[in-house]
Amino acid sequence: MSLSPVEGVALAEIESGGPEVPERKDVVGRSPGRLAWIRLRRDRTAMVSGGMLLFFMLLALAAPLIEMLYGIGPKEQFQSLLDGFGMPLGYSGGVSGDHWFGLEPGLGRDIFIRLIYGLRTSLFIAFAAAVITATLGVVLGTLAGYLGGWLDAVINWITDLTLAMPFLVIALALTPTLVLRFYGEREAVSPAFGVAVLIGVFAIFGWTSTARLVRGQVIALREREFVEAARASGAGLGHMVFRQLLPNIWAPILVSFSLAVPQFITSEAALSFIGVGLSDETPSFGRMIYRSLDYLQTDPAYVFFPGITIFALVFAFNLFGDALRDALDPKSSR
Repeated sequence: MSLSPVEGVALAEIESGGPEVPERKDVVGRSPGRLAWIRLRRDRTAMVSGGMLLFFMLLALAAPLIEMLYGIGPKEQFQSLLDGFGMPLGYSGGVSGDHWFGLEPGLGRDIFIRLIYGLRTSLFIAFAAAVITATLGVVLGTLAGYLGGWLDAVINWITDLTLAMPFLVIALALTPTLVLRFYGEREAVSPAFGVAVLIGVFAIFGWTSTARLVRGQVIALREREFVEAARASGAGLGHMVFRQLLPNIWAPILVSFSLAVPQFITSEAALSFIGVGLSDETPSFGRMIYRSLDYLQTDPAYVFFPGITIFALVFAFNLFGDALRDALDPKSSR
């Protein structure tokens, strides 16, 4: 009996022990974090914005070293380089080899070194506030979502109450009250106290978005099979939170953190602009832009340098946050 070609191939494979399967030794399981890093590294926008952020952070961390190499401090004044009207001598606001970005009109302080320390101030406030708000939001959101019941109702009520409070009005009322409480009317306010007040104000109002995000994620996870299995095996609250729930929601928490930092940077600049929190002695983008308003026509370089710096910083953070969100989303097409 003759065999068809297909039957002949099948018979030959059976006689030889089966079809040959090529060995794939190069296939290795990759974790979600590894896959996200691969996506992020392939994204040119993420690499460029991440490089800009790394550059700004290095400048902020190396502020004392830059001051030593530059030879000028943020509080030094160069009144001899101002004319009779308090304007810097020379072109573009006194830009020279000794003063790279020129001098401040009126006081004669170096703009470059104040920008470096202003960058340090803004990043410290933003990162400290983001860490505190993320911690509060994760803790309260996890407890509300997993335990539910009366605790969920109380946390939701506090969240709604916080969201109903006008941020700017509370900040304007709270800051002078704290200053009078701890320093009085004539004492000079410590720069550290102003920084702490701003971080506290941001912490009071900034945790709500993270708490609601985490609560929704936990509610979606608490009925899953692996959570039910861990609960049936007698796992405690700590094990359920840190071993079962948080490892599965770290991606949205990280994205929320990366997008909260630029919001705090702009909020700090806005509050400093209207005189809330930081004094004029503390280098700040908001205070520099506020002082530059009187010199927009006579010295536009004074507003240009702090304005373009804070724009580049916030823009880079937002681009990196968007790219990070795309990289952590397994359904993303990028």
